[in-house]
Amino acid sequence: MANDLSPRLLAIVNALPLRPGMRVLEIGCGPGAAAREIARRIGGGHVLAIDRSAKAIAQAGAASRAEIAAGRLSLRQIAIEDFELEADEKHFDIAVAVRVGALDGRHPEAGKIALRRLGAALTAQGRLFIDGGDPLREIAIHG
Repeated sequence: MANDLSPRLLAIVNALPLRPGMRVLEIGCGPGAAAREIARRIGGGHVLAIDRSAKAIAQAGAASRAEIAAGRLSLRQIAIEDFELEADEKHFDIAVAVRVGALDGRHPEAGKIALRRLGAALTAQGRLFIDGGDPLREIAIHG
């Protein structure tokens, strides 16, 4: 249900180049409203929503039971600068971050680490989108 999305988050989700079957990493998912909407739009794909806050992950888990049970959404409590793919985890097609200090310039040193982590987690064609554009801007990860 898109009705739990703010107009701003809806504009961000609408701007993402989503396709069925994609793997999407949402960084700083908060209570998970955008992650649920992305999961709804990518059919057989998968969203991994991460947040450094245990409270946010707990809220997202409580609100996303159906998507998690269906295997379309998973959650992980971790900061992007600590993120690594798990042993059997496939790379992600796109990553999206809204109000993430490590990626929006507020924490430049963490940002350098975060971009390295994302470079390792995204496919060779993987793309990173953050807020601050109209409504999104893309940050180059590869080369």
